[in-house]
Amino acid sequence: MTMAIYLLCVLTSAACAVLLLRGYRRTRVPLLLWSGLCFTGLALNNVLLVIDTRVVPTIDLSVWRTLPALLGIGCLLYGLVWDKR
Repeated sequence: MTMAIYLLCVLTSAACAVLLLRGYRRTRVPLLLWSGLCFTGLALNNVLLVIDTRVVPTIDLSVWRTLPALLGIGCLLYGLVWDKR
């Protein structure tokens, strides 16, 4: 059951990233870019979570798993604070 939830989280965040980046490509609104990059990082975080818990449970990937989420949130924070458009 947990695997299904993990996979739904991966698919949801990846779908959000694709839709946001596609919207950015069409309209060139910078907030869509930063949000799309954030969701890309969250999708990578979820993929690494599945790998960490199901594929190689003996190896701790928590640091590597956190980095994409941190970079994604950092992109969104940058876009919200410093983007003036």
